[in-house]
Amino acid sequence: MVYPCAGLYIGCMSKNIITSTEIGAVIRSHRQALGLSQEQLAEKVGVSYQQVQRYENGMTTLNVENMQRIARALDVSPASFFTAQEVHAAPTPDDPNRNADEKTVLRLFKKLPTAADKKLVISVIRRFSKKFPTK
Repeated sequence: MVYPCAGLYIGCMSKNIITSTEIGAVIRSHRQALGLSQEQLAEKVGVSYQQVQRYENGMTTLNVENMQRIARALDVSPASFFTAQEVHAAPTPDDPNRNADEKTVLRLFKKLPTAADKKLVISVIRRFSKKFPTK
């Protein structure tokens, strides 16, 4: 039997189950986009940087409380950890498929001096991207 739950399906069909490794990759992608180190995220969440490392590598399953703390620290919804789009659209900075414009944006973003500056840029991009929804 399959039960709908916030847009997800929990049941026997493994293709609908997102793994701890995939969730960790999304967390890493969000953390890096904000220019945060594992140590900085760990401090915001109240865990060790080694624990953040284990979450990002999928070695430790996140509990509900820490998942919410991480989402809050990264300024995202906990649901973003479970959407296939987020999971599969989280390329690494060295991804060879990344085009020159994306590399330029990432390079410039990493140079921003403060987390507040980075949040502002993310906010602008999110707002602008809503004008052009993907199919």
